[in-house]
Amino acid sequence: MSDANPPPNAADLLKPGERPTLKTISRITGLAVATVSRALLDASDISAETKKRVHECADQLGYRPNRAGVRLRTGKTNVISLVLSTEHDLMSNTAKLLSSVASGLRGTAYHLVVTPYFPDQDPLTPVKYIVETRSADAVILNQIEPKDPRIEYLRRMKFPFATHGRSDWADEHAYFDYDNTAFVQIGMERFAERGRKSVLLIAPPLGQNYSQNMLEGMRRGIEKTGMNGRVLAGVNSDYPGDRIEAAVIAHIQQHPDIDVIICGSTTATLAAATGVEALGMVIGQDVDIYSKEAIPLLRRFRKEIISVSEDVETAGGFLAKAVLSQIKNPTAAPMQGLETPSFEPKPRLVAGKIGTPKSFRTD
Repeated sequence: MSDANPPPNAADLLKPGERPTLKTISRITGLAVATVSRALLDASDISAETKKRVHECADQLGYRPNRAGVRLRTGKTNVISLVLSTEHDLMSNTAKLLSSVASGLRGTAYHLVVTPYFPDQDPLTPVKYIVETRSADAVILNQIEPKDPRIEYLRRMKFPFATHGRSDWADEHAYFDYDNTAFVQIGMERFAERGRKSVLLIAPPLGQNYSQNMLEGMRRGIEKTGMNGRVLAGVNSDYPGDRIEAAVIAHIQQHPDIDVIICGSTTATLAAATGVEALGMVIGQDVDIYSKEAIPLLRRFRKEIISVSEDVETAGGFLAKAVLSQIKNPTAAPMQGLETPSFEPKPRLVAGKIGTPKSFRTD
């Protein structure tokens, strides 16, 4: 067995029309096929030097594993599925979540596949399909419900998953979440300091866990500040902007004491601002509008809008690592992370570790 390093360009040693395989890398590096395979899988019993040799040769050859062969040998698909509703608002954080999960898988053997489900479809259906057909090795979910049937099913099937958002079983599964309770509560405390008295919340769909978190934040804010609080009836923050705008106008006409609007999405924020201005009110004077956003947009639309950042880029990368951790070590404690909002220039990120979540600041 030769210890020589691969030549400057291993591709020069390919035979005409030859498709690179494990045997090709074995021939060029002088390593056994089994060693090459384990090196590419980052096996712990293979030295770092050997892994480097094998990966350099594979990169030069443009080697890509045969997915059918990998599945036959290992039972793995090398696929992570992100399950998303087709109704999702791309102005909020969906596009950034997609990008950040994909970035989190970069450099690994895994790639990302989006599995959609439709408004008239049971959200559990695509999850069951993935598990029953083994078309992915793990799934990532969002739009989490407190007792989400998808989570209940995945836990029962012992199938690797992570969630963007928490459930009632959050202590037992991998997640990354934004602290929406704190988002509403600290906003109300800040506005109470400004002398505001009455809050209108444009909440997300009430069946989702982060909506319940926002309602809890309002409850705590009312208790702490003495402010009045109402939830906008008839619509939620995922509704089309024109419907939210009409509902905001109608509500303020009935309740002219409203002087703060807290919004659960970028679309809701834009609609609230348009509705307030249609009533001849001035944002920042007659009424404050408060939101969170993954992409800095709102203050460019109206500089008077008050917003805090949501770091979806960190969330996606964390979720990618969380499912890879479960695939590699199914019995390990789940990775969990929580981002807490802040009016500081940089948001405080509470990132979890393997096991029980532990807070630390990155700013």
